[in-house]
Amino acid sequence: MGLNGKYALGILLTFVFLAAAMLFAFPLIYALTGVKTFTATNFFYTRIALWTVLLLIFLYQFLIEKEPFLLWKEKKYSVLFYIKAVIGLYLICAFGGAFLNFIIQVFTQENLSRKVVQIASLFRNNYPLMISICLTAGVVEELLMRGYIQPRIEKIYNSPYLGIFVSAALFGILHSTYGTVGQVVIPFFIGIVFAVFYKTYSNIKILIISHFMYDFVSMMIMNFIDIKHLSAF
Repeated sequence: MGLNGKYALGILLTFVFLAAAMLFAFPLIYALTGVKTFTATNFFYTRIALWTVLLLIFLYQFLIEKEPFLLWKEKKYSVLFYIKAVIGLYLICAFGGAFLNFIIQVFTQENLSRKVVQIASLFRNNYPLMISICLTAGVVEELLMRGYIQPRIEKIYNSPYLGIFVSAALFGILHSTYGTVGQVVIPFFIGIVFAVFYKTYSNIKILIISHFMYDFVSMMIMNFIDIKHLSAF
């Protein structure tokens, strides 16, 4: 198998493993623990499943590809650049996501994701769980979707545009487990923004920090408002 074939297999495994973790982690944890309720502990175990996926892809890259996990060398920037980049990415994603959510609400009148409501009830005032959720999303999703998948798609097809689009599309599709149109469209939009930034500036650390910040601020908002008003965010 050539290097592009190994890249393609790695991308497929990444998507399949992530999808399996998102779809089947809870049933598996319910079976193993015997606790068949949506609890903070069980939800924490699902985050371990996502870290396991990251470990498996690291092993695949190390043992099969034998190439650097991050094909694009990390560029160094000043602390001021980090601050401006993180704030800029947050504002673009927050305002862009809010606008898309408004449009979706106008045309579909869809209800808030039941899964989001359940999760919001779990982490209310549970700050360690909030941090673990945001840290897992920031590190695992950025390393896999932008750091691993995007450059490999570009290498296979020799197209930066496909790298950006496919990585963002897979990012959106994986969020379809939340059960609403908004939970696909908005992550796809964020995936595009992050992928363009990564292609332009080649710094995964800024994306990890930005992803963490976006999720943490969103959770803090949900933590302090009534559940019936969550659709506004």
